[in-house]
Amino acid sequence: MITVQKFGGTSVADPERIREVAEHAVRTKRRGTDVVLVVSAMGKETDALLRLADDVSTSQPGREMDMLITAGERKAMALVAMAISDLGEHSQSFTGSQAGFITDTNHKDAKILELRPERIAEALAAGVIPVIGGSQGVSVERDVTFLGRGGSDTTAVAIAHALGAEFCELYTDVAGVYSADPRIVSKARRMTDISFDELLEMTATGCPKPAMRSVEFARRHQVKLHIRSAFTWEPGTIVSEETPDMEQAVVNAVTHDTSEAKVTVSGVSDQPGVAAQMFTALADAGVNVDMIVQNVSDHGRTDISFTVPHHDAQRATELINALSGNVGNAGVGFDHDIGRVSVIGAGMKSNPGVAAKMFQVLADNDINIEMISTSAIRISCVIQQSQVEHAVEVLHTAFDLDVA
Repeated sequence: MITVQKFGGTSVADPERIREVAEHAVRTKRRGTDVVLVVSAMGKETDALLRLADDVSTSQPGREMDMLITAGERKAMALVAMAISDLGEHSQSFTGSQAGFITDTNHKDAKILELRPERIAEALAAGVIPVIGGSQGVSVERDVTFLGRGGSDTTAVAIAHALGAEFCELYTDVAGVYSADPRIVSKARRMTDISFDELLEMTATGCPKPAMRSVEFARRHQVKLHIRSAFTWEPGTIVSEETPDMEQAVVNAVTHDTSEAKVTVSGVSDQPGVAAQMFTALADAGVNVDMIVQNVSDHGRTDISFTVPHHDAQRATELINALSGNVGNAGVGFDHDIGRVSVIGAGMKSNPGVAAKMFQVLADNDINIEMISTSAIRISCVIQQSQVEHAVEVLHTAFDLDVA
């Protein structure tokens, strides 16, 4: 039996934490389970490396940035392997390329194309505990690549799939997945289990951990996840295809996100192809559009609103202004002072009235809804940023998620 254990930056932030991670890995092996470790850079090391890059370079070529950033993971993996060796177990560290991660050539945010885990399998067969540097690989052009923020989660899930591991354990500084951000809702409950679909919706609407890419990969390849704390080692949240109590829970979680701005384009010509032209221009420029709402046409004109990351709002406005002659007499503006609150639960599929209840709760608390987006198991509302935390609290209570 194989278990993959991934440890985030806070879990290996200093020598004491590294020794505790090593001890946990050794305990796991001595209980009869082969273990593979994936580690992130120590603490805030990636941020420190990015600051160094800012101090010495304005061009920051992608190839060199990937070489720099992945140094943090290489440092951490070597130290963890040393700590394991001190406990009497043989351990070896592996870079992403040594572990067999083949990626595309998109520096700073590479995608895994192929995984050749022969060296990791050989190490396990020899009784070695492999320690893999997370979030890295080698491109088809033989350059070091970085998988992007949160890429260590994806590394762990991918190697778990390639090795046929029974579990992929993602260790963080929290004890699992919660029904809301416990920093905002003191009565947020830790979920013992959750479905892939629910967790995907949560990570897409503000839940910071685990990385959404890793959940998508796990769902696609049926890799069972266990999200738990590296500080208490207690059982956390199991993520699998379905959860035993799915029928009882109408809403499982309330999430929030204040990382986006709203762009509104008014006076757009209501003709076929106009919206396509706008959003094609945004996509070609790498602007990631999220929620989209179009108003009813009035005298051949309509308004379109959509959300984008804060740092893309100005660029989106400039791109659409450049198209104004082609899309009508469009006026463009953006609003940074918005946030999104979402309710999520697989039970919504068979329970009417969730939207009505959500809207009524917000109305009762004088919270105005500016945009609405839905899926089969999620309802999201864009509201003013100053009201987001209050909205999360009242919705959490209204849908009976508070821990007694």
